[in-house]
Amino acid sequence: MSSINTNTSAMNALATLRNVNSNLNQTQDRISTGLKVSSGKDNAAYFAISETMKGDSSMNKSINEGLTLTKNSVATARVGAESFQELAQTFQERVAFAQGAKGGYEEVEKELGELVKQMTATVSQATFNGDDMVGAGTATTGVTASAIDGATGVVTATPATTETRNVVTGVSRAGAAFAATTMTIDTVDLSAALADFTAIATSFNTNASAGTGEAYLKGALASAEAGVVRATTAATDLGLAEKSLETQQEFLTKLSDNLDSGVGAMVDANMEEEAARLQALQVQQQLASQSLSIANQAPQNILSLFQ
Repeated sequence: MSSINTNTSAMNALATLRNVNSNLNQTQDRISTGLKVSSGKDNAAYFAISETMKGDSSMNKSINEGLTLTKNSVATARVGAESFQELAQTFQERVAFAQGAKGGYEEVEKELGELVKQMTATVSQATFNGDDMVGAGTATTGVTASAIDGATGVVTATPATTETRNVVTGVSRAGAAFAATTMTIDTVDLSAALADFTAIATSFNTNASAGTGEAYLKGALASAEAGVVRATTAATDLGLAEKSLETQQEFLTKLSDNLDSGVGAMVDANMEEEAARLQALQVQQQLASQSLSIANQAPQNILSLFQ
């Protein structure tokens, strides 16, 4: 039955065309944005999960940036500690030389004094952006001068003062709650070791030339060795802290990459599939348009029956 009031074929063709146009618009949106899930209406579950994962990835990246500053401070302090340790080793060697030289103590004292000046400069310069991790004694309680026994060469060492820092290295999620993961880094106190070497260098010639000079030189060498151990421990501790920070940064980088990859797997559009679908939908659109045109011509054919 044909009707000039109700064109069922045109209605069906129009519905098909609307559906094709809707799919075509969706495909074009995916191609232009690169996303198959750009809002909650596309896929509510995927959208919620991906937004949560994006937040976690963003936090990890922010923490990683913060760790970069901390690592730079630690690395600068480590370089300073290693330089200080080398100077301390040279200091010890000069004291050992004096023990067997049997004279020339005045020249040795000058050398020790110059080494102390270089150590002082190292401690003051080993800072990053104003962050001092090698002069903790100076930053907190102040350094009191170490005392040396002129007869035995034994140094009453200045106690080292450290500053404990809690560094945020990650964030763990338990439902909607977040908990920060931290690691502890202790600053080192090269200024305390510097006070010990200063005590040894002070009046070295007078003490070494005295009647108890042999005992003094033996004790001074032992005290210098203890100072070298202090400096070596400081450099080692800072090196371990720097390595720990580097390892954590590598982990955070991999974790962020995995999170980003997971988000991409859920919300990114497959461009090869979308390109193929676009071509197919464009063909369907043309066919649907032609079908609608044919269906709209059907009532015109009824006129021929009245001629």
